[in-house]
Amino acid sequence: MIFQFLGGLGLFLFAIKFMGDGLQKAAGDRLREILDRFTTNPLMGVLVGIVVTVLIQSSSGTTVITVGLVSAGFMTLRQAIGVIMGANIGTTVTAFIIGFDVGAYSYPIMALGAVLLFFFKKNTIQNIGQILFGFAGLFIGLEMMGDGMKPLRDWDAFIDLTVNFSDHPILGVIAGTLFTVVVQSSSATVGILQGLYSEGLIPLGGALPVLFGDNIGTTITAVLASLGASITARRAAASHVLFNIIGSIIFLLILPLFTNYVEWISGALNLEEKMQIAFAHGTFNVVNTIIQLPFVGVLAYIVTKIVPGEDESIEYAPKHLDLSLIEQSPSIALGQAKQEVVRMGEFAVKGLQESMDFLFTGDKKHVTMTVQLEDAINNLDRVTTDYLVELSKESLSETDSKLHHSLFQNIRDIERVGDHFENLVELIQSKEMNRVKFSEEAYEELKEMYEFVLDTVSLSVLALDKQSKEFAREVISKEDRIDELERVLRKRHIYRLNNGECSGSAGIIYADIISNLERIGDHAVNIAETILEENHPFGAI
Repeated sequence: MIFQFLGGLGLFLFAIKFMGDGLQKAAGDRLREILDRFTTNPLMGVLVGIVVTVLIQSSSGTTVITVGLVSAGFMTLRQAIGVIMGANIGTTVTAFIIGFDVGAYSYPIMALGAVLLFFFKKNTIQNIGQILFGFAGLFIGLEMMGDGMKPLRDWDAFIDLTVNFSDHPILGVIAGTLFTVVVQSSSATVGILQGLYSEGLIPLGGALPVLFGDNIGTTITAVLASLGASITARRAAASHVLFNIIGSIIFLLILPLFTNYVEWISGALNLEEKMQIAFAHGTFNVVNTIIQLPFVGVLAYIVTKIVPGEDESIEYAPKHLDLSLIEQSPSIALGQAKQEVVRMGEFAVKGLQESMDFLFTGDKKHVTMTVQLEDAINNLDRVTTDYLVELSKESLSETDSKLHHSLFQNIRDIERVGDHFENLVELIQSKEMNRVKFSEEAYEELKEMYEFVLDTVSLSVLALDKQSKEFAREVISKEDRIDELERVLRKRHIYRLNNGECSGSAGIIYADIISNLERIGDHAVNIAETILEENHPFGAI
């Protein structure tokens, strides 16, 4: 009985993930962009949360993506709470799917899915095959679990336990929470609950508290995803937990009334047992959202107190770009674009600093920060480039046209600096993973070059911000020193290799680090050179 139940559970979990992955691929894998672009307010967040969760068939998946976006600064806490509320509604669709009796057709559906998966090369057809295969596996897994649970109806201890859930609803909530925490899928535990109820193994009054607990337990995935993330991401995960706990408390207080409502609506609509649980699940999440949506600000305030501290996440969204300015005042719009490019440069300086800190401290938090900074630079690269393209359609003066052209070049160079500090972090990670040791002399040399390059990049960004030819000339004067440092350090490194003071693997990583630093210096010089071009706007400062 236990093996059949566990096997069915395993197949169910695999099938729902497999189907969700297929749906996500079919949707074009643009779910993160949908979440980023359309969650302008909590209500829109709810709608987007529903749509995305229906597409990927996993509220946990949606909340994990949301936590990641919040951590990255793409989404505010208030927007995230709305998405999480929507995800809770979206996940009820799985329970309704399970409520339909299509088990008899699951094997031919799986066979069709397998044919599409293995006999066609077109990605679109394979995605459909994956969806069908997972869809069928979901019902086969449920059937296996149901057959495995049937002997429980004759087990007195289990009958007493389910009766206790009716007499002591809090026990049902705890049981549902713990089981979902273990399985990490509310869809699976709701599916099991539907099976128990349809087999007459648990009364409705005992099933509903377990259902409430399932909703609390599913928050564990978001909590785990938020560990090590930004404070705002941890607050988003906390809001998910708080939202479902508050909802469970409300429905526990009106449990007799809610039970009567489910019985009445089931009779009126002639619902089968599995569909009754699905309807109860949907009602719980919809009503819970309607009750709490007006209090998103209060929820945000509470979780801010629960998870105190100052958030250090990077704000990915542009701060200075205003589309309305493009037509109204192209010159001002160009100045705003320049400020956004400067902001990109500041991210590049910080990313380089973080990679240096990682080399000398080994603290993984610097890796997380560099990833965020690289993502932020890439996002600002995209939106600022689009902004400049729109701006190019307007009539610009000769000096503005030159600045416009320079900014395009600056964006490319700053984006490349981001790529290089990401390379540096990967090299340092490789050093750590392979337990490669640098000598004290090597560390001192790297520190010297790192600091010099960091100073050069910082000065180039300052030159860009102030449009200062004096600062730009100073940047270019540093280029010879960077090139000289790279040549000298490479010779010293070869000397240590020849004398056996350094291992071959350490030497390769060392050489790659100084090579990346030298290229970063080149990009800083490129930025300075755009400022020194003859007849550059703003003149010499």
